[in-house]
Amino acid sequence: MKIKDAVFITSVASVDKFYKTDKPIIAVAGKSNVGKSSLINMLANKKKLAKTSTTPGRTRLINYFDFGEFVLADLPGYGFAKAPKEEKQKWGKLIEGFLETQNICLLLSLVDIRHDPTSDDKMMVNYLYHYAVPFALVATKADKLAKTRIKPRVNEIATSLKVGFADITATSSENSYGKDQLLDIIEKAISVEKEPIEEIEE
Repeated sequence: MKIKDAVFITSVASVDKFYKTDKPIIAVAGKSNVGKSSLINMLANKKKLAKTSTTPGRTRLINYFDFGEFVLADLPGYGFAKAPKEEKQKWGKLIEGFLETQNICLLLSLVDIRHDPTSDDKMMVNYLYHYAVPFALVATKADKLAKTRIKPRVNEIATSLKVGFADITATSSENSYGKDQLLDIIEKAISVEKEPIEEIEE
């Protein structure tokens, strides 16, 4: 899969404003400052499609982007300790409402490869299982580790989240490590979404 011209569509702040589309929806979720915007820019081959920031907690809306074959939804970062309690609750309701009501083709759940998954990361995975949302785990910032440390860290993260090693893709937005693998995962999810459902003959 090649992304040719990804563009920003809109931002929404409430459940009743969710963007409606006939295209498959790929969502991106993760804690604040995990590298969601950088990952989106890497997939889009654009440096400034999604706004990046060194300040955690900047994404407070759901941002939608048209990637041609699919629509990508960037969810608010969770787990930002300095955010006001009311703001955290608002983000939580927005994310949960999205998971409950949107027909998500695939959700990319991001974790920082350098750190053990947080309780919020584990809660997100549990949410995805609970709502039966198809998802793939992405370990970001792989360039921050020596290459020999990448596989061991992925193994440790897989153990912590109780998933298989093959269920996690290590990536780096700095050098595009894992980009093609991630695009293949997205392409497969989209192809499954488009497959016609065969009627069972009685």
